[in-house]
Amino acid sequence: MVKKIFGALGIIIGVLLLVVVGYFIYVFNAYYRLEDNLELAIETPLAESGEDVTMVNVNETYRIITHNVGFGAYTQDFSFFMDGGTESWAASEDSVKEVIASAAQFAYSYAPDFLFVQELDIDSTRSYHVDEYALYRSYFKEYYVNFAQNYDSPFLMYPLTQPHGASKAGIATFTKYAQNDAVRRSFPISTGLAKLVDLDRCYSVTRIPTNNGKYLVLYNLHMSAYGSDETVREGQISMLCADMATEYAVGNYIICGGDFNHNLTLAEDAETTQSWAAPFPRSALPDGLSFALDALSEEELSALQDSCRNADEPYEAGHTETFMLDGFIVSDNVDVSLYTVLGTEYTYSDHDPVYMEFSLIY
Repeated sequence: MVKKIFGALGIIIGVLLLVVVGYFIYVFNAYYRLEDNLELAIETPLAESGEDVTMVNVNETYRIITHNVGFGAYTQDFSFFMDGGTESWAASEDSVKEVIASAAQFAYSYAPDFLFVQELDIDSTRSYHVDEYALYRSYFKEYYVNFAQNYDSPFLMYPLTQPHGASKAGIATFTKYAQNDAVRRSFPISTGLAKLVDLDRCYSVTRIPTNNGKYLVLYNLHMSAYGSDETVREGQISMLCADMATEYAVGNYIICGGDFNHNLTLAEDAETTQSWAAPFPRSALPDGLSFALDALSEEELSALQDSCRNADEPYEAGHTETFMLDGFIVSDNVDVSLYTVLGTEYTYSDHDPVYMEFSLIY
């Protein structure tokens, strides 16, 4: 009898081991990275704008927004398991649709000329397979847009209570003005096990002609947070800065925005409470480029709300830890006339949109 019990236990343990080994083989075999310098498809407007949108004019004021929409999950009561919270999925399919639609409508109400959006799912377990990109796109029918995939994860079994599942997501760049070309650049990322949670990090480069023969070059990015180390961070920053420096050297106009996953208001040598919110090393920026918020006065900077909340717990104003992770880098031939965070008390995401008005200097 004892032998039968141990024999049965042995079979069960053996089967479990085979399942675990088989699962890890599946995860690693399914992992891949998209190639660097991948040309992006540019979608033309779904509706006519009634404007001449062939190029951008110098000495004219334009509006730009960047917003990480958090795959439509981060309502104020949402906490994320990878931040120390409890949830791994959005509340429901209806909630995802409502959040993404509301975030799109909010951004549209500011009539941006340019819009960067991060963490748009196109087919993910965590967001009930809602095509968030298509839904968001439906509110910007008169815009040109390109989409760069930066996440295609196999089915992740963690957490066991509600496995995060498979995810496919990316970043989108919307413009009222015709995009000449767009390319996806692959960031360096972690090479160990951490790569499975570090996404297929990338940034997109979109070029729009100006009326003085130059280009407005737009960089939309989402830098590493989870599983990254100093080497990865340094590699990403170095690659991005070299790319921007090349465009600036030929006289083009540079605007780089998105979720930097660095605390943009901390001094370079300051300590941080969260590894994913380390200070951005401003000394790495090329000559002629700077963060737009660095031009704000002390009074303006102190009045500026943070753009991201810690998602280790539901949001509570005055209690939840917040950071400035989102923003814009601009070249010195871009004049910024207004810079602010559009505070929504994190109604649509764990990030609030950052808004900027600017003009190109002839």
